[in-house]
Amino acid sequence: FQNEINEVPFFDVQLPYELALKIFQYLGKAELGRCAQVSRTWKVLAEDEVLWYRLCQQEGYLLDMSISDHSCWKLALKNCRAREHMLKTNWKNRVGAVSQLRYEPGRVLCDVHCCDGVVMAGYTSGEVRLWDTRSWDYTAPVLAAVEGPGGAGAPPHVSFVRINSSLAVAAYEDGTVSVWSLLLGQEPIHHFQHNQHVQALALAPGGSAVATASGFQVRVESPDDRGFWQTPATFEIQKLVNFLNLVPDVTGSPVAVAAAEDIVYLLKAEDPGRILHSVYGQPVTCLDVAAHEAAFGIKTFGWLLNEPNQILLYNLETNQCVTKVGSSIGDFSCVNLHSSPPNMLVAGNKDRRVRVFDLRRGGAACSVLGHQLGVSAVRMDEWKLVSGGEEGLVCVWDQRMAAKLWEMHARHPVRLVWFNSHSLITANIPEEKNPRGSSITEDDPSLHRKYRGVIHCYEFSVERLAADSVLPICRSSYDELTGYNYNIGLAVPYDSI
Repeated sequence: FQNEINEVPFFDVQLPYELALKIFQYLGKAELGRCAQVSRTWKVLAEDEVLWYRLCQQEGYLLDMSISDHSCWKLALKNCRAREHMLKTNWKNRVGAVSQLRYEPGRVLCDVHCCDGVVMAGYTSGEVRLWDTRSWDYTAPVLAAVEGPGGAGAPPHVSFVRINSSLAVAAYEDGTVSVWSLLLGQEPIHHFQHNQHVQALALAPGGSAVATASGFQVRVESPDDRGFWQTPATFEIQKLVNFLNLVPDVTGSPVAVAAAEDIVYLLKAEDPGRILHSVYGQPVTCLDVAAHEAAFGIKTFGWLLNEPNQILLYNLETNQCVTKVGSSIGDFSCVNLHSSPPNMLVAGNKDRRVRVFDLRRGGAACSVLGHQLGVSAVRMDEWKLVSGGEEGLVCVWDQRMAAKLWEMHARHPVRLVWFNSHSLITANIPEEKNPRGSSITEDDPSLHRKYRGVIHCYEFSVERLAADSVLPICRSSYDELTGYNYNIGLAVPYDSI
């Protein structure tokens, strides 16, 4: 019937089908549903696959598919929205599977990083492991390290690990840095050595550049067009680097942002000595970098009573301060800019508060308090916050209500919080890498598991309650008229009121 329609009645005129379709493309889902009830011709027009494919793309669903991949895009959009609602409900009520990524027996967790569900972890034994939580493959392969001189002696501890979609990088206590390709196997494809301990390690989120800070030197390594690794730039810094990031989505030579005590450097190969920010006596306490901006926390001292601790946002193209947000007595301990929604920024503070800032108006849009010690890791999306504290507490918050949905506790400080629409990965990493009573040179499986650290993985697309997941007292759906049998909820599901 659709192929037989040449003209569509529009009140007192007849329009060609293609022109009527262009008019209908400005309508939303509700308007198309009303138009489908007008006549048989309008129903065919309102259910055209082109319209519903465009609506599906506008709402961010199935972006990698073409219009020929589904026979009914209206049903595909309905299923995507139902899945999103199910995931949101599971997030709020903590419904799903909870698992621990198994660590090496007798060894202590040193550092963890995550990219798109692939988790990379380094241990005091010098081993580096990968888990792909997208396929729930918990037989974690070990990335091979470069053999030391003579192959004798205990391997050094892992200091830092970083991973992106194509590369994995690990820095060791002796200044060794190894690079692996996630596509070519478990042997390193590149290896270089520093004379001193590596203080900071950075990996470009979408590229192949690696930056390291050792002593007063920042070194950038990247492959050329033929795949041969080279050192395009080496920078000499006046002070020891505390934080180091590579700017994502940079064409040409890599660009790094380094914070060394109270100076923030913008490191480019063509302009190696550019200082982005410098105020004597105001050290940088945290740093994060997006494609065009850098955000970092500044600590002030008692004699500057009129200027409390703040977060500064700099434009990397103009090298100018765009805005200053925050006004806190405590130090800002972590900041997340690159994975936050547009014009938003989330930061954690040592005063135990998590703050969300709207950069357009320069004020705090949300402030929540729920940690016993300082906040050590934060991440947010459009409706929720996930924060980790020094006391080992992971908290999930509803941003619009500023209410805590649920929490999870482990012994050690939370150093990693990563999530997407359906999963959450957290890492509790011990401060003490050599606990008392453990052997350093020998394989000691007797080291108690409470000293080792833990990586938790939550999967909210599973419609069941894990054995160690939410307690029965927290399963209220507010359908009952009375709260008998201790059926009490922790947070109000306001979307269903």
